Amino acid sequence: MKIICLGNYLPRQCGIATFTENLVKAILHAAQIQFQEVEIEVIAMDDTIDSYPYPEIVKKTIPDQDVEAYAKMAEYINTSGSDLLLLQHEYGIFGGESGLHLLALLRRVKIPIVCTFHTVLEKPSFHQAEVLRRIALYASRVIIMNRIAIDFLVKKFHVAIEKIALIEHGVPDFEANADKLLPAPANWEGRKIMMTFGLIGRSKGIETVLRALPSVVALHPDVLYVILGKTHPHVLRHSGEEYRDYLKSLVKQYNLDNHVVFINQYVSELELMSLLKAADLYVTPYLNKAQITSGTLCYAVSGGCAVFSTPYWHAVTLLDEERGWLFDFGNHNQLASLVNKALDDPETLALRQQKAFDYGKTITWPQIGKAYLDVFNNAIENPMDGSVNRQPEPVFDIAHLLRLTDETGIFQHADGLLPSYRNGYCLDDNARAMLLVIKAYKREPLEIYLKLLTTYFAFLRLMVQKDGRVKNFLTFERQQLENDQSDDAYGRSIWALGYLIRYAPNDALFQTAMDTFHTMMMALDKLNYARGYANCIFGIYHYSKRFPDQERFLFLMDQIAQTLCHRFDQHKRENWYWCEDSLSYDNGLIPASLYLAFSATGKEEYLQVAETSRIFLESKCFRHEWLSLLGNKKWLRFDTDYELFAQQPIDATAMIIMYKSALLATGNEAHITKLLSCYRWFIGDNDLDISVFDRESKGCNDGMEQGCINRNQGAESTIAWLLSQLIVKPFLE
Repeated sequence: MKIICLGNYLPRQCGIATFTENLVKAILHAAQIQFQEVEIEVIAMDDTIDSYPYPEIVKKTIPDQDVEAYAKMAEYINTSGSDLLLLQHEYGIFGGESGLHLLALLRRVKIPIVCTFHTVLEKPSFHQAEVLRRIALYASRVIIMNRIAIDFLVKKFHVAIEKIALIEHGVPDFEANADKLLPAPANWEGRKIMMTFGLIGRSKGIETVLRALPSVVALHPDVLYVILGKTHPHVLRHSGEEYRDYLKSLVKQYNLDNHVVFINQYVSELELMSLLKAADLYVTPYLNKAQITSGTLCYAVSGGCAVFSTPYWHAVTLLDEERGWLFDFGNHNQLASLVNKALDDPETLALRQQKAFDYGKTITWPQIGKAYLDVFNNAIENPMDGSVNRQPEPVFDIAHLLRLTDETGIFQHADGLLPSYRNGYCLDDNARAMLLVIKAYKREPLEIYLKLLTTYFAFLRLMVQKDGRVKNFLTFERQQLENDQSDDAYGRSIWALGYLIRYAPNDALFQTAMDTFHTMMMALDKLNYARGYANCIFGIYHYSKRFPDQERFLFLMDQIAQTLCHRFDQHKRENWYWCEDSLSYDNGLIPASLYLAFSATGKEEYLQVAETSRIFLESKCFRHEWLSLLGNKKWLRFDTDYELFAQQPIDATAMIIMYKSALLATGNEAHITKLLSCYRWFIGDNDLDISVFDRESKGCNDGMEQGCINRNQGAESTIAWLLSQLIVKPFLE
């Protein structure tokens, strides 16, 4: 069996690096005992330009911020002859927001993946939750070190229970190494040693211990508190030694110079074991309960220290059955009281030290290595794909649509999930919202949809001018902007009105829609741009479905479709089959409108141009198995370069509409597969490999940037998501 292990590795100074080295050695040792041939090579994550002087077992490295390096490393893994990838996951060691660059590697790996989760959060951020969900999707097995995490993984992240293995954090075998331990430092002689070790940062809560010490040393003046460890490299990089200096100031403030020692070193494992064995008490005063595992706590328990800890998740389970003492977060008085009672009762102190030491003997590295090997063998013999995770399909939910809507209309932008009053309203989005709620009412005739429809329709009426033209923007104070004509807003309004005329839920709305539609027809000849034409075709198409005998409107549709085809002939050239000199936004609507024009008129020219432009658009947007939209930072002009990111939800919806229109025109069911691929862009099958839809807010984020999701959830994006759901639902069923 050949295994590739991906994670941090020594001499990089961090807990994951130490864990990975110990685990690799434990697995190789366990394989040797079981007479199983196992080869391991390590791919190490680098957070510096110059890398580290790694040992020979590290064959490759990945610069953590280089997203292309992740994809390339997947190719190496797939051709390495390896049977399994063992991943050590912690959000902070991979690039991108919450480490999402890692997904570019995992989605391409073709061998079974076993992932050790070092952090599982009860209340993760959006990016943290989506990254973990996708890792669990790709992993054949996930390993956690604390039983509490099982409930989180199953209920919050929908990880299949059969994928999850509980293997505790390994520890050295203190008993087997007793004769190798080093003597205690000379200045420890005759002292009661209380200790904390690990990389130093504010989350460690060491100030709680310092505040407790005056009450402890008043009764037990022989106590010496040892703070062992260097400042965390990330803390050092951004804040220097600010936290350590703060702790030193507390030592002076409380007159503790004779009772506190800082050892600013990253010690070897043998040195650490020796110091722990010589210590009497150990404290983990962490400030956050959401810590699923703590290697320092495991080491202290296995070394037979009397352990005092705040009740973070790992401490609650590990110190159960009187293997230690728990005190409340930040409660230095409670800590002082517990320490004093323990020191006053040597018999109880010794009993708990023994219980801790005995438990430590059950989680030594040799036993952990064997447990990992068992998981590997099972994962190779019985791999599980993502289908067993049973992630529920998002339900249709207009909660965020309601959040963005007031009595005037829908706000166009949002700050996070909050409507942005500063940016006011636009006709574009209110017309889109009309389409959405009419379609929703068709599916389920709820009163809320009618109420929203009247709000959005009233806004549309407000923005239509006497000559049939429209204005697009309205401030929060209800002031229209001058010289604010928009082809897009005009075309989308025609589309919304045509759709309302076709599917009006009552006569009053129908009559008002007819009046507004015919008023707007006066300005049809003012159109200039392709998307305005395309949107109008949709509106006139639906109007004609209600009134198939009104040939004037079929003639208008024919004229507009002819204009699009003429522009296609003007702009097409070798390797460019489009009706404009650029691919910009809402691209799928242009071929979609020509498919509808063909369906209405039967003219082969429209079908031919629709098919040619669709295939051209596909060649740009389906470079992978998933939809990869054109970014909006820099549009594609003829054969020039373009930006991949600033991808927007409306473009995915336009592609869905294009494939539905193509299906209607041709009956070719291959379009259904593409339509569903475009829908899955919203829920993770995209270039970042995470969901754009927000499961908590029920809104849709505004788009994808290179290393993160844009977390603003404006009207355009949320309407695009909800409309896509309604279009796709029959095909999912």
